[in-house]
Amino acid sequence: MKKICLFVVIISFFCLAEAKAQYSSQNDAKYIATLKAVVNYKIDDKENIKDIEALRQNRQFNQKLQRMLDKLSNERTKDAKNRQVLKILEKAGEDIYKILD
Repeated sequence: MKKICLFVVIISFFCLAEAKAQYSSQNDAKYIATLKAVVNYKIDDKENIKDIEALRQNRQFNQKLQRMLDKLSNERTKDAKNRQVLKILEKAGEDIYKILD
């Protein structure tokens, strides 16, 4: 009987850990989606639109931006730089989500 109880406790622990991981992943996705929506909204802000358009026309900036993006990857195996960038984005999204909620 003790073995069965121990087994149930262990299984429950792993299920709880999996549920927490899934909840965390959903929150991370929620924060990234929030960040993207707010960035898209603020790009069209009257105060920013002129400067954003100028950057879009700036060939040197666009080349540098592309070189920076080439350092990132959306593959499942992410290196330290990818994880660091994603963590920053998730934190920014979380902060914005909390401000606007």
